[in-house]
Amino acid sequence: MAIVASRPAAALDARTLTARGVELQGRQLHADAIQCFLQSLALKVDDAFTHYRLGVSFRDCGMKLEAAECIRTALLLGFDEALFARGLLVYMEREGCRWAAADAEWAALEAAIRARPEGAPLQVNPFVHAVLGDDPLAIRRVAEHYARFFQTFVKALPPRRAQRHGGRLRIAYLSADFYQHATAQLMVQMLESHDRERFEVTLVSAGPDDGSPMRRRLRAACHRFEDVRGRSHDAMARRIRDLGIDILVDVKGATDGTLLPVLAARPAPLQLNWLAFPGTSGASYIDYIVGDPIVTPLDHAAHFAEKIAQLPGCYQPNDSRRARPIGADRSAFGLPSDKTVLCGFHQSYKISAAVFDRWCELLERLPDAVLWLLQWNTNVRDSLLAAASARGIGAERLLFAPLLPLDEHLARLACADVFLDTWPCNAHTTAGEALWVGVPVVTLIGETFAQRVAASLLHQVGLDELVCSDEASYVDTVAALAQDSAKLAAVRDRLRKGCDAGPLFDGERFARDIEAMYERLWDRACEGLPPEHLKV
Repeated sequence: MAIVASRPAAALDARTLTARGVELQGRQLHADAIQCFLQSLALKVDDAFTHYRLGVSFRDCGMKLEAAECIRTALLLGFDEALFARGLLVYMEREGCRWAAADAEWAALEAAIRARPEGAPLQVNPFVHAVLGDDPLAIRRVAEHYARFFQTFVKALPPRRAQRHGGRLRIAYLSADFYQHATAQLMVQMLESHDRERFEVTLVSAGPDDGSPMRRRLRAACHRFEDVRGRSHDAMARRIRDLGIDILVDVKGATDGTLLPVLAARPAPLQLNWLAFPGTSGASYIDYIVGDPIVTPLDHAAHFAEKIAQLPGCYQPNDSRRARPIGADRSAFGLPSDKTVLCGFHQSYKISAAVFDRWCELLERLPDAVLWLLQWNTNVRDSLLAAASARGIGAERLLFAPLLPLDEHLARLACADVFLDTWPCNAHTTAGEALWVGVPVVTLIGETFAQRVAASLLHQVGLDELVCSDEASYVDTVAALAQDSAKLAAVRDRLRKGCDAGPLFDGERFARDIEAMYERLWDRACEGLPPEHLKV
């Protein structure tokens, strides 16, 4: 093991063992980190920080419920970052599909946030609210607490006004996900399609180099690839300022490895929130959120701290250069050839008790159907089988699929008959993947950004009738497709035509649209006008 390479573990004190564990955690060596934390706790069992860090490594090893118990223990011991940890605890309980516990922790989290002064800077976890909450104004308030937190310690750079300079418009995309990651998968063809005569594109990468073909595509797709991993947020901001970036696009948001402190320094005169985070940044230092008429209608402006900049099509780009398998052999993936396959390939936190109730209702209504789910972590299979049994559904009706590399995942996904969406957080990347391989998606639209994404995707391929406004119509729509093979075939045919001829999978068209938006925003800023909603 890494920690005993130079000194026996017994010779190390608890603090040193925890520090070693944190170092290993930062290098993604979680099995070794777990051993360090356990040895540290053997010496000092009441250390809240070590329990929390142990929970983080369990989480990243896919052991979500074990992670939840560690985080719960850290809170009981008085962990300093209690609000952030409470959010993570809710998320871990949802990842393990332990819904009653998640609901109880959610109530405790909400009460703790409400007890703080309105507008206070708080180290909360806004992603949890964005994907699990259904109140858009509450989601905004939590995001604003978090965005203000960074302003308490980030020193802004001297202001730089937007000014025309006669050269190419300098765009920088800032993220820690420029490798084989869902965000990169979505945006790579758009990057490759940028007009290099009019735009100078920089990728500012704060994440790992995984050596993947995706990483190589990203490097080749831009004028400049700035690898800033390991640098301080202040150094990242200064580098962006030194490059003279005109428009800085945050493609990370308040997710793990957030780069909001970089944006809080205001390195660019115009700063945008786009794609990675399903909702508002809550930040006064971000000027616009990039959306579309469905995910960010102007009558939802109060849901966002930023001004809304609408693209004409879906805000989500897609890559039409990836594999597109059709008609894969079901037997290769352990699927029955004579059953209707209802697919719910979601991260498990998206599967709420209400969603699972409707899925079990569908299984009762469709005796020849099976429910095909991802085995997203080590806990989800047992949790969902128990939940199904409690609802009168036998274990043979649920099939679980392991995680696979992207090409294999797409080939497998093409075997499904209907993709079942979730709420209040829809499938986003995966919904686009399902449509790409010819599987219709049935969704339930809501008031939050996260619950409007699939509706936007479906609109672009001409299948608005698969967007439902209530749970009953959702069940009826799925059942109607599953019970009528001719209707299902007709929908799939329209889907294929919509993918081929429509805008959703046209990366070049998306590049032109977002470039036109950038130019409109930049012209306005150069005229000295404040940010204002940009209708499509």
